[in-house]
Parts: sequence; C-alpha cells; structure tokens
Amino acid sequence: MISSKDFQQLKYDTLKHFWGYTAFRDTQEEIINSIITEKDTLVLLPTGAGKSLCYQLPALLKEGTCLVISPLLALMKDQVNQLKLRGIEAEYLSSELDEYDAETIYNRCKDGLTKILYISPERVSNQQFLQNIEEIQLSFIAVDEAHCISEWGQDFRPSYQNIKEFRKNHPGISCIALTATATPKVLEEIKTKLELQNPKIFQKSFKRENIKIFTEEVSDKYQKIFDIFNFYTQYSGIIYVRTRKDAELLGEFLKKNGLSWRIDYFHGGLSVKEKNIKQNFWKNSGNHVLVTTNAFGMGIDKDDVRFVIHFSPPSSLENYYQEIGRAGRDGKESFAFMLWNQQEILNFDQILKNQIPNKSEFQRIISYLYSIFQIAEYEMPEKIFQLNTAGIQNFTKLSYSKINNVLNFLHNQEIIFYNHYKSLSSLELLLKPDEIDQLPQKDAYFIELLFRNISGISTHKVMFCEQALSNKMNVSIPLIKERLKEMQQKNYLEYVDGALSSIKFLKPRDERATNNTYWKLFEHIQKNKIQKWEEMKFYTENNDYCKMKLILSYFGEKNSKNCGQCSVCEKNKQSIFGKNISAQIISLLSQKPSTIEELSVQLSYHPKENILENLIFLLDSGKVKMLNFRTYTIA
Repeated sequence: MISSKDFQQLKYDTLKHFWGYTAFRDTQEEIINSIITEKDTLVLLPTGAGKSLCYQLPALLKEGTCLVISPLLALMKDQVNQLKLRGIEAEYLSSELDEYDAETIYNRCKDGLTKILYISPERVSNQQFLQNIEEIQLSFIAVDEAHCISEWGQDFRPSYQNIKEFRKNHPGISCIALTATATPKVLEEIKTKLELQNPKIFQKSFKRENIKIFTEEVSDKYQKIFDIFNFYTQYSGIIYVRTRKDAELLGEFLKKNGLSWRIDYFHGGLSVKEKNIKQNFWKNSGNHVLVTTNAFGMGIDKDDVRFVIHFSPPSSLENYYQEIGRAGRDGKESFAFMLWNQQEILNFDQILKNQIPNKSEFQRIISYLYSIFQIAEYEMPEKIFQLNTAGIQNFTKLSYSKINNVLNFLHNQEIIFYNHYKSLSSLELLLKPDEIDQLPQKDAYFIELLFRNISGISTHKVMFCEQALSNKMNVSIPLIKERLKEMQQKNYLEYVDGALSSIKFLKPRDERATNNTYWKLFEHIQKNKIQKWEEMKFYTENNDYCKMKLILSYFGEKNSKNCGQCSVCEKNKQSIFGKNISAQIISLLSQKPSTIEELSVQLSYHPKENILENLIFLLDSGKVKMLNFRTYTIA
C-alpha cells in the first residue's frame, strides 16, 4: 500500500512527466483527490480552467481503464491525439471504425494497456460494447460536456440519459461529470439524471477579470478588423466567423492587405493534414491569427491568445462564452471584440427560420434517404454509402440548409454516421484471393497492383490516400478513382471516396420512430436553438447592462458587480464624467503616432465622431499635429 506522502509525490511526478507542469491550477488537485478516493464528483469550470486533466491524470494513477463519454467525435479524436503525443495510452471508439479496429481497441483495454477510452453516449446502449465492457476493468467513468444530458442545456443529447442505466450495471464505479457551460437548472438536472451519490461539487465563478469585452455595431467589419490588427500587431488571436466562406473571404482580404505573414483560415472542410499544419503553426507562433468557424478551438491549450474577435454574434451565449474564454488563459490582460449590425441580425433570424423543416419536410428527407439506398423497414445494411446531397435537393425540392440540419440531427443522435468532411478513403476487397485468377486479365492485374501498394487489403477494410497510391503506381488520381468505381460496380470491392460525403446507417429503418420519437426530439432541439439565439440577440443589442454581468447572470451568478471595463461600463463612465477624451487621446499619441482608426480601436467604447471632435479641438489648440493626411502625433 502506497503511503499518503508517496502518493502526493506520485501525483506531482505524473503531472511533470506527462504534462510538463510543476503545479496544479486552482481546484484541479482537489478534484483529482475526489476521484482517487472514489467519490462521485461534479465539476463546473469555465473554458481554459483545465478540466480534461482532472480525469486524465487520475486515470493514469488508478488501476484499469477510465471510460470517458464525450458527445463529439472531433473532440474525442483531438483529445486522443494529444494524449498519444504525451505518451499516454488512449483510444476512441466510433461508428467510422470497422470491426477489426474496434476489436483491437477492446483487446488492448482487456489487457490493461489502454488507460483512457473515449466513447459517444449512444455506445452505452450498444450490445457489442456492453458485452466487451464486461471483460474490461473500469477505473471510473468521466462524463464530459455533461450539460448535454439536460433538455434545456446546450446541445441536448437524449442518449446521455442512458448513462444512468449503464451505471446501475456497474455499481461501485465512481463518476465525474464535467461541463463549462451550465445554468443552475442544468446543473441540478445533471446531478439527478446521472444519479450522482452525494457528489463533491467544484464550481468556479464564470467571471474573467482579465478579459475586456467590447461589442460594437459596425457597418464595415472588414475595415474594423484591419484596424484592430494594425494595433495588436505583436499578439496571437482568433477571429470567429459563422461560415467556411466567411473564413476564406476574410482571410484572403487580410492577406491581400499586407497581413499574409500572420493570417490564415481554418474550417471543417479542410483535410486532416491541412488542419494539423495550420493548427500547429498557430499554436507555436507568438503573433499568428486564425480566421475560423467554430470547428476550431476544442481542446486547444494555448495560453497567450491576446484577443478573440467575433465577426458576427454566435448562436448562443454558451458558445460565445466558451470562445472568448480561449483568450488570456495565462491571466494577462486580453480582449474580446464582437462586431454586429442590425441587418445581419435580421438575416440570421431568417437563416434560422429557413433551416428548420416542418414535420412533412422532415419525413420527406428521411424517407428519401432510405429509399435511394433501397433500405426496407427494420433493415440496417452494414456498408457505407456515398451520399449526393444535390440528389436529395432535386428530389425533395428543399434547401441545402434544411437537408443538412436533418442529416446533422440524425448524425448527433447516432441514427446515421454522416461524414461530410474530407477524410481518408476506404477500400474493402469482396473477393477471396483464389477468385482473382478467374477475373478478366485487365481486372486481375489492377487488383494485383492494389495488393502490392495497399497493405492489409487482402484481410480487412483499409483506409488509404489516393494521392499516395497515385505516386506509387504512377497513375493519375482520376484514373484510379474511375477504375475503383468500375471494380465496385462489378462487386469486386467496396470503395468509399473520402473526398465526398458518405453515410452509414447505425439503426434499422423505423417509420414509426421517424414520425413520432425522432420528430418530437428534432422539434424540441430546434425550439431550444431559437430560444438560445433570442438570448444571444438580447445580449448583443443591449447597451444598458455590463456585458460581464449579463454573462454571469445567465449562468446563475445573480449578485455580481459591474466589471468596470467592458464597452458598456466604459460608456457609462463617460456619461458620468463627460465626453471630453482629450487627455486619453494625448496619452495614446504620446506613446506612438496613430490614425483615427487606430485611436478608435484603443478607445472602442467611444463613437468615432466623438474622437474626431476631440482631435479637431486638440489640433486647433496646438497640442496635436498631423504627420501626414491620416496620422496624428503630439505637437
């Protein structure tokens, strides 16, 4: 039995060896101690507080495998990759893995080699998983993004409610539930629906003293962001946009205007290789900025992000708080800017309305999905199908946004596995090796070439890259794809092109469930989405209440004080002390000559007209002069 003193040392040695830190943050150590002593634990910590380490470190100290239940495949992949880079044995199970890969992962867990296993919440009801888990020694269960269990939480996932039943079948195994965004109502639901027994609760205030929040109604956002860039030249940052197109257009605009050395764009449509290159360059740079959709940020651990800009208001206060929380994790002064205008608010209202199908349209999309792949009632094919969303549009006469909304819903509920990102292609041989000699010579030769250039194809489905195969065979990619599709039509092999969307059915076709259970759930999630957007709109447009206080109030901290430094607080100070900002302008110009745009960034809570009035007064009084037709300096 290890002594208490030795155990303390082991904790810190593990922290240093795998994470490189010599001390824990805030309540991390207390949370770890709670898990080690096998107590149910509930953790509500804001983004950037180091929640993941709270279950990852004790997983290494306890015997067995820690089971982590997480809602997003991208987040699971990111966490597992990061753990492996640290030398920690971790794996994830997902619907995209074939039986061979899944069996390998199960066996490593059974042998005690894998310390952390990530799964989606739907898997706790999967029979194959339940059979395998009986032979695996579990150390404890970690429920990440636990707010998903609540009907009123961000990203409601009904399958989270099956965790309670899973826990009943594994009595004595403690559970830790973690979230960064939960209102008091949601927090209570987490405790009840996970049946946490007398949980130790760790809750940190959502207040971020070091982040200054500015919201500004702006017509020319491109110019405003360019001005912000010119002021924060030495700092690393993130600009969040709503769409992939916005990310590319804004990125190109900034590059064309002399910022190509420190700007790049990022979104879910990039290949894994492209994402890794862009992400790693940003992480290791001191002044690089990424223009990105919300596909970026999960699990990112970068302390020196000095500013986060929202090009438009996000879909909810939960998302907004998580995203601005990626600034200033080192505790130093940082900035969160959100730009908006009335026209785009109206546009977003319309976009949200247009992407929600009615019941008839919902049924039509799902019915077409089963019909096009000839799937009968209660049938569930094993194969992966290539999906043409344009075909669904042509048949249903519905917008892409409605179709995509339904497909993402089916994916999130694990009714289907919908892959619309660039990924590796897959290839599975449907012939036995001794049947190849009986094929036409041309076909047999091509399959022999595949044997020589893609290892493992003779025994199981493999993932491969057409570019790498093209290089080896000295044949063009279009020709390789054409020949593979020919082979597929002859039923020699199963080929899924990773550059196109694909779909795999995870539950049998069930018209009754589609028309009732699935529709009611979809309808509830859409209503919740609209409610979240209305709350975000109020936060964005309101100019009477402290921005930080509004956030704290939303998350249940009702008696908080004004932050004294957001755009609203600064505006209120000016209304009390008058609008003469000449002293502030002189102070700024004494540090360096500036244009009115640069002064506007530094005094972002003041209207540009007010700054101009004060500059004219200072020019007339001889305290300020112009270096050229745009730049001001001290006289």
